[in-house]
Amino acid sequence: MSRPGVGVSPGRYACFMILLTGFEPFGGQSSNPSWAAALHARELLRSEGLAVRAVELPCIFGAAGAVLRDALDELEPELVVCIGQAGGRDRVSLERVAINCDDAPIPDNAGNQPLDSEVVQGGPAAYFSSLPVKAALRAVTLAGIPAEISQTAGTYVCNHIFYTLMHELASRADVRGGFVHVPFEPGQLPEGSAAPSLAVTLMAEAIAAVVRTALATTADLKLSAGTVH
Repeated sequence: MSRPGVGVSPGRYACFMILLTGFEPFGGQSSNPSWAAALHARELLRSEGLAVRAVELPCIFGAAGAVLRDALDELEPELVVCIGQAGGRDRVSLERVAINCDDAPIPDNAGNQPLDSEVVQGGPAAYFSSLPVKAALRAVTLAGIPAEISQTAGTYVCNHIFYTLMHELASRADVRGGFVHVPFEPGQLPEGSAAPSLAVTLMAEAIAAVVRTALATTADLKLSAGTVH
């Protein structure tokens, strides 16, 4: 598959650190494509001369944020893309907004199930992604990978880490970040399932396109990607 979207000069960004995160399996599943996609995208981008690290997060409220903060402190990245699984969605979702709300429909991997709780006590109601999500949408779509701008990251651990990330970045100068949801991958589905899925290699290409676009784009595009409801 050709490199989608915009070109990036590795030399210009050789000193940049890019952090990708994915999650461990949850909900009784044996794998999580968000972590597999992060690893594949890391190798794609490293092959282009970029400095990329990938960190697996626990699917646990609070603990996931602690691991993320440790990675931010240790690696001091200029760009962060967190990735999570959104089983049932049929395309890569570039998340626009994180909300200050934990409202878990199922327990996390430690048995926690917060209801109507703030991610950060007293924090803003919401944060917007600082990634150029519309430019990234165009790049991913041009690569032939189904994608969308999503207006909600849910209220489970994915939104929890998205909000935690943006809250942390609010006090870290010149660091941009955001969140991307990926569908199931085919191997997760039982035989005969009609649930949508996407190959991990395509997820990784999409994540790599998001990173390349973010490196090369400072002002997002103006194009229609909203929803009526």
